[in-house]
Amino acid sequence: MELLIAYRDDPAGYNMANFLSQNMTLDGDIFRGKFYDLIIISTPTISADWLEEKYDYDGFVFLSKHAAESGVLALTCHSTGNFSEAKFGGNDRQVAIPHPDLQKYYLQTLQKHQSDFSEFQITIEATHHGPTALTKPTIFIEIGTTQKQWTDVSLCESVANLVHQVFLNKLPENPVAICFGGTHYSTKFTHELLEGKFALGTVIPKHALDELDEELFSHIIKQNKMAKYALLDWRGLGTNKQKIIELLKSTSLEIIKL
Repeated sequence: MELLIAYRDDPAGYNMANFLSQNMTLDGDIFRGKFYDLIIISTPTISADWLEEKYDYDGFVFLSKHAAESGVLALTCHSTGNFSEAKFGGNDRQVAIPHPDLQKYYLQTLQKHQSDFSEFQITIEATHHGPTALTKPTIFIEIGTTQKQWTDVSLCESVANLVHQVFLNKLPENPVAICFGGTHYSTKFTHELLEGKFALGTVIPKHALDELDEELFSHIIKQNKMAKYALLDWRGLGTNKQKIIELLKSTSLEIIKL
């Protein structure tokens, strides 16, 4: 069973969690449900590396707000991890185990209801921020992009309802790929997730490739044991193209250039 987590002082996360909890049974600090459990915590979700000290679940799904300087309205979903210094939770140079099939199914569910969110871009983000130390699959589901959207109870409940719908079904299994290159909001990788056959593991954007060495690369491969492929944004690898190719030669991953 999965555990859904929201931070009490995150309006979008709290609004989603509050809606979902209405049909659940409170047991101590855990809302118990048939398809998932839920908790509302008093500390930020990006720093929730402590969860497994108290809770034992098959995976961790964080409900959260999404902020962006661009102000572009977005509904996003991404894995967590830091490729260099941990400025926003988690540990330095550590990535969490991703949740590929859940991410794909959730974003495809969002896409099917695109007309309900016509002002919003549906997109993945590259892997970023904490928590990074949990030993089970970890993912963030986010509503962007300003206070207006985070406090829009109707919007938050609509998204939360789709999250609930996702958990009513057995997740389809897909071939999984680790992604290299591109921007933080990768059009190519998002398109592959929505329209292609692959689910996505860790997504390492172009700006983080400078940080990639054998030690970090080996750690990423270990955290993505489910992956059989490497998706390369070929034009979005920059000066690190040859380094990525050489590192991938040491694995059994099948390389696919986009």
